Amino acid sequence: MDAIADQPKDDESIEACLRPAEYIDSESPEVLAFTAEVTKDAHTPREKAVALYYAVRDNIRYDPYVAIADLESYRASTCARNGRGFCIAKASLLAACARAAGIPSRVAYADVRNHLSTPRLREIMGGSDVFMNHGYTELFLDGGWVKVTPTFNLELCEKFGVVALEFDGENDALLHPYDRQGRMHMEYMAYKGSYADVPAQMLSDAMLENYGAEVCENLRKAGGDFGAEAMRDADR
Repeated sequence: MDAIADQPKDDESIEACLRPAEYIDSESPEVLAFTAEVTKDAHTPREKAVALYYAVRDNIRYDPYVAIADLESYRASTCARNGRGFCIAKASLLAACARAAGIPSRVAYADVRNHLSTPRLREIMGGSDVFMNHGYTELFLDGGWVKVTPTFNLELCEKFGVVALEFDGENDALLHPYDRQGRMHMEYMAYKGSYADVPAQMLSDAMLENYGAEVCENLRKAGGDFGAEAMRDADR
């Protein structure tokens, strides 16, 4: 099922997707500083979008061991300040940076099946490889919306044996479905909608309802280096 292609018509105005929001806090000092440094040599909206994508992808470490039901975990400035975050936070940060650079942006969510995980993460998640409300970003470039996910940093992709996702500012850049060995990597299962700001309470409620408070708490307490876990598993 091509769930992403079947998304409903957007009802958010371009103006709403340029304004600062509570969680896509594009006027926060952290977001403004990050954006200014990354885009200092970029001139066009496309150049800025590409530069911001790679900066969020690679300079913000992917970390699933966070408080996934904590509203603060969804805020763009929190992700920038911590230098790490999971998919929802990284998508929020890219959207905030885009707005700070004058590019309309929004966030979107889909349920995905992630075939590449670590035994430790799967154990904490109760053995499931289905991740609800995987976050990605939509950028308004050259008169149309482009979908892009900055989730997995280059170093992590190399450890997992996954081809890192590239973005040219023109074409959608969602996660590749196969790794270098031809194994399934990521399936998009159901599109959940696009939003001018992170629907934080809705996401938090969904996390608690579907994973349970214990799983959410265990993820928060887990700690550790997800990339190092991937490397240890690859060496076995």
